[in-house]
Order: sequence, then C-alpha cells, then structure tokens
Amino acid sequence: MTSEETNNNAHLDRYRRQLRYAPLGEKGQRRLLQARVLVVGSGALGCVVADTLVRAGVGFVRLVDRDFVEVDNLHRQVLFDEADAEAQLPKAIAAARRLARINSTIEIDPIVADLNATNIRQLADDVELIVDGTDNFETRYLLNDYAVANKKPWIFGGCVGAEGQTLAIVPGETPCLSCIMPEPPPAAAQPTCETAGVLGPIVNVIASLQAMEALKLLSGNREQLNPAMTFVDLWNNQIRSIGVSASRSDDCPTCGQRDFAWLEGRRGSAITRLCGRNSVQIAPTTPEPVDLPALAQRLSAVGKVTTNSFLLRLKVDNYLLTLFADGRTIVGGTDDPAVARTVLAKYIGN
Repeated sequence: MTSEETNNNAHLDRYRRQLRYAPLGEKGQRRLLQARVLVVGSGALGCVVADTLVRAGVGFVRLVDRDFVEVDNLHRQVLFDEADAEAQLPKAIAAARRLARINSTIEIDPIVADLNATNIRQLADDVELIVDGTDNFETRYLLNDYAVANKKPWIFGGCVGAEGQTLAIVPGETPCLSCIMPEPPPAAAQPTCETAGVLGPIVNVIASLQAMEALKLLSGNREQLNPAMTFVDLWNNQIRSIGVSASRSDDCPTCGQRDFAWLEGRRGSAITRLCGRNSVQIAPTTPEPVDLPALAQRLSAVGKVTTNSFLLRLKVDNYLLTLFADGRTIVGGTDDPAVARTVLAKYIGN
C-alpha cells in the first residue's frame, strides 16, 4: 500500500460508522469529500445544515451571512455561544471558527455579505449545490432564479413557531419554487420568528431533513430524493408530505418561460441610504398595499407601535422602522443596507 493510500484510508476512518451504511458506502463518502456546497444564511437552519455537512465530510462548505450573533440567537443557533454574542461576531465567521474545530480536514469559506443579484454568481458558480438557510422569500426567489438558470439543485427550507417545510428542487427534473408559488406571499402578512416566535426543535428537524437531501444529492444518490414537499408541525404532532410533481408547468415564468426577473435585478427591493439621516429606505420593485392596522396588531408585542392613515412606526431595540402603506420601509438607526435588510426581515418579513 502506498503512503497516499494509507493517508486516504486514515482520512476515511473518521467516517467509518457513516460509510458502513450500505446505500452510502465508501464510494458515496469519497464523493462527499469532493463535494462543494453553498449554505446561504448562518442562522438557525444554516447552523444545523452546515454542522451536519461538515461532520459528514462534505469537502467544501461556503457560508454566506449578513448578520452578527446576538444573545437571543442562542436558543436555536447551535454553532454560537455567549462569547460570540458578546463580541458581536459576524455569524459566518463565528460559525466557521466552530466548524473548523469540529472537522479541520474540511475547507470552510465564510463570507460576510448580503447575497443579492450582484454577487450571487461569484458566490455560487463554483459549488454544485445550494442550501437555503435564509429568513425571507426575496432571497429564496433569487436562489431559485439562479438555480434554474444554471441547472443547479437547491434545497428550500423555512420554519417559524413550531412549524416548518422543506423541498429539494432539481431544475429540469422537479418543479421550481415559482411553479409551486408563482408570487411570494405579502411580507407584512407573514409571521416571522420575531413576531410569532420559534422553537429550537423545529429548526433541528427541518435543517436535518435539508441536510439529508443534500447528502443524497452529493453522494450520487439523487434517485432517493423526496419528490414531495414535507410539512412538519411539532406542536400538534403532524408530519405531512404533499406531492408537487404536477405543479411543474411550461407556463412557469422561471423554469417554463425562463424569465429571471430576480436574478436580473428587475424584481427585489430597491435600497437607498438616506443622506445625513442614519437611515436606509427599502422599497419593493412592485409596490403592494399593506394592511397597516393588521400589521400594527401583530407588531405590538415586539415594540412600541404608532400608526396613522399613511404609515406605521415601530420602535424596537435601537431601530425605528417606518412602514408606508405602499410597502416602502425606512429603517432608522443604521446606514448599512445589509443591516437594514436584516432588521426588516427580522420584524416585518421578506
């Protein structure tokens, strides 16, 4: 046996319990070691997904996140601790440091950035799979556009409260996100983890399902992918799988008509720094009316809310969010667009 073969066998030894699972085996494990993955978001879902993939021996894991660690992340974001929160470390950096201590043989590439239409190619072109760990539909539709345009699989996931859902999307083989949901749900109508809460166990379940689908794809076992969307409600002890194959349509604007509005920047939020005001305005490309009274009721539990006929104001932490009836939001308390988007997603959604 050559020294190279000896080193390879020693490297495989740490995964011996995993490769003894016959459907994966040594061949599948070697594929994992050569695989390259992008995990978008290093929050609740992203932490569990990245942790699982790194422990499983996926050779290259890129982490992209725009946020920093806060103490109220710690009940569900399993890669962080109190020291990370006290230091206000960027999540991608804190996660990468932790993962490097778990598996030093894996290449981990942390990127502190707001993934958007201008940088997604740079961040995703050299990977073979994308896993969604985000908290907003705008980014998910961008991921979907990019994945379909480049025939690259991605794994959708989301959770709030004690409920979550996930689906593996393989362009050309399965429906894409736009087939199933042609338009994103109105942001102001959707609960967020901040307004509706979230329990750690649902994060672990949904992210583990995402990671399992990722391991199937990366190990060469694509035929084992779940063709259905999985819905989990842990509070009411319900798990459902709903077939979505019939949703695939030639009329889909993305995979049918190949109109990549999110990827080309024709859809999504327009972000403007407001000079001299320490504020950022985020405006939807296609304005939609907002039910301000309903939103005020939902947000009253998280901060001080005031409203009139034209706008709603939420004072929370060190920020002042002003939401207009046409969907525009001004986030006061920062002039950083990435921070403003994080605050908007946290309290309003999308």
